[in-house]
Amino acid sequence: MTIKDKAVLVTGANRGIGQALVEEALRRGAKRVYAGTRQPLAHLDVRVTPVKLDVTNAAQIQEAVERVESLDILINNAGIAVYDDLSDLGAIERHLAVNLFGSFNVTRSFLSLLTISKGAIVNNLSVNALAPMPIIPAYSISKAAAFSMTQSLRALLAGRGVTVHAVLTGPIDTDMSRAYEVPKASPQSAARAIFDGLENGEEDIFPDAMSHSMAESWRDGAAKALERQLATLVAGKRVEP
Repeated sequence: MTIKDKAVLVTGANRGIGQALVEEALRRGAKRVYAGTRQPLAHLDVRVTPVKLDVTNAAQIQEAVERVESLDILINNAGIAVYDDLSDLGAIERHLAVNLFGSFNVTRSFLSLLTISKGAIVNNLSVNALAPMPIIPAYSISKAAAFSMTQSLRALLAGRGVTVHAVLTGPIDTDMSRAYEVPKASPQSAARAIFDGLENGEEDIFPDAMSHSMAESWRDGAAKALERQLATLVAGKRVEP
């Protein structure tokens, strides 16, 4: 998968990693970048098409589908992270609504276009999908669920020629992690690494120094081996997600 001359949709494109992904797609020669945001967005590059898209709003998802003429790469980047202590069920539900069901519903709605193009789905997750951070447990729960969804879609869609990629980020210098006092990678460097990983065909992309340190052990580990083994259960079968 190369980015040049491709149509790309990025959700949560107004700031942070999403904004950086839009700019990096343009730099790599994308022919069209659909920038999905909840608020109005203006961009000077004529290749950028702003799309009003709250991933929890079914009507807006359908309107976005009607605006997008063709699609090669869907990047599910929109997400929320709020500090909690698991005392409020509503916090878990809010995280799941955006980080799990939002990504799933957007993916399902654009799947026909991605099937036509033999395209790619990129889900921006977190290393907290692999191990929770106790100060943001609801976020960690939602990302773990979204990672399992990503792995399932990867197996289910392989027969259609659609690839599915997980981005497992460490700390990135965005508004979402502003209060977290640790070394952070820039959104721009993360965006470059995400597209590098996609172009290199990496199923699981570790786009920063912290996450990259565990990449080799993950790819050679028992959990990844089990994922590949279980994926063979649907290999060659037509399955509708």
